[in-house]
Amino acid sequence: MSRDVDYILPAEIRVTAVDEAMLTIGFHREGDRYVHAKCRFFVEFPAGPLAIGNDAAPRPVLVRRGRNKALALSATDACRDRLAAFYRWGDRQALQVAVAIAKVNRIGIQRVRMWSVGEGAEDKFEEFLRAVREARHP
Repeated sequence: MSRDVDYILPAEIRVTAVDEAMLTIGFHREGDRYVHAKCRFFVEFPAGPLAIGNDAAPRPVLVRRGRNKALALSATDACRDRLAAFYRWGDRQALQVAVAIAKVNRIGIQRVRMWSVGEGAEDKFEEFLRAVREARHP
């Protein structure tokens, strides 16, 4: 399980502004991450633009929780993001997370398939499909 939360900010946002904002909620910077004494997760702001593998045009969705809202990866793009780690580095845990996402969410499987072909990972996509089928119908 990941222990961080990543946010990609517009280029015009200055690090000093992020430092100040994060301090107001109790986070302080340690290197490239922000930590909080009472939170087991840390926060990172990786350089943009947002991309998933070779796709530099993922489609964020608006997520609302009460009065709060944020742009986030769709279930399809979150799945592709984890598959990118599996395809590139053979990260089996990332494959397990991609399967878990697909098991409980509707994902655009054809979009994932076409993207996987473009990434040169047809065989690994088939492994992902088998794992999803097995997870849905044990």
